[in-house]
Amino acid sequence: MNDKERIESQIAKLAEKYKNSGQDLSSYLDGLLYQRYLTYWDYIHLDTLLSLQVPRTHFPDEEIFIMYHQITELYFKLILHEQKQLVDVVSQEAHFFIEKVNRINSYYKALISSFSIMIKGMEREQFLQYRMALLPASGFQSAQYRMIEVYATPLENLVHHTERDRFSSKNSIEELFEHIYWKKGATDKATGEKTLTLKQFEYRYTPRLIRIAKQLKDTTIYHKYQKLPEEIKHNKTLIAALKKLDINANVNWPLMHMGSAYRYLAKDNKTIDATGGTNWKKFLPPSFQKVVFFPELYSKKELDNWGKQWVDHIFNPEKLEQ
Repeated sequence: MNDKERIESQIAKLAEKYKNSGQDLSSYLDGLLYQRYLTYWDYIHLDTLLSLQVPRTHFPDEEIFIMYHQITELYFKLILHEQKQLVDVVSQEAHFFIEKVNRINSYYKALISSFSIMIKGMEREQFLQYRMALLPASGFQSAQYRMIEVYATPLENLVHHTERDRFSSKNSIEELFEHIYWKKGATDKATGEKTLTLKQFEYRYTPRLIRIAKQLKDTTIYHKYQKLPEEIKHNKTLIAALKKLDINANVNWPLMHMGSAYRYLAKDNKTIDATGGTNWKKFLPPSFQKVVFFPELYSKKELDNWGKQWVDHIFNPEKLEQ
């Protein structure tokens, strides 16, 4: 087929496409004729993207702090992008499930490996000063990260582990959400009352998170896995990918935050509160939270020892600065 025949064939296919949708190909060709060439900077809205960093202080490292958190939120969006496909798909083919979970793990790998920017990439003295201009904002208020959890597993698995035995899927979404684990990490240590950080977050996002949880009832990634044919459920590659996702989300990622917290908030035998007043020493350690997306994939011993790796970081904090 020569060039002329190939172009005629393509035009015929386009004409058929627009005819089937009740549209006129000629009008679309006119639009294509007048349309400007696409540029890289317009496609990704580069100028807008680079204008989104607005520091609250004059400290240079605050801009690093802002950009890293923006990058993190973009990775969270990528994770949610894959999770939504897993939840929405009707296919029960192993390769589709494995591919999506592996993509999620690749995003976590990038996030975890890049966290050295937060641990080593800023001057501690600058951070301790500009952080005061950020009150009461906190990374605790990342709604996308809470959505990732809600997409991954039913709310009964996200209830604080000290209360988990009291709840099941028979409880209402609202009741389960009220006892979700992360709320205990944002209470005032002296009074036990909710911090302003938590109150702000609940006011803004509780209706949205509860709506998502209701939409996902019996259709989370956990449920999708449960409903797979037995031969696929026991696929070793799939199980390994899901367990890796669990470890990445609920052990490795919190441990990186522990490293950052100890780098900036625990030095010279003094502990400094997080910007949102969150009790980070009790909130971040994975062995304290025992959040597991796919508990049936582990033995009792594995669940009992969940996240114990953090002990090495606590008793050897100098490792975090090497």
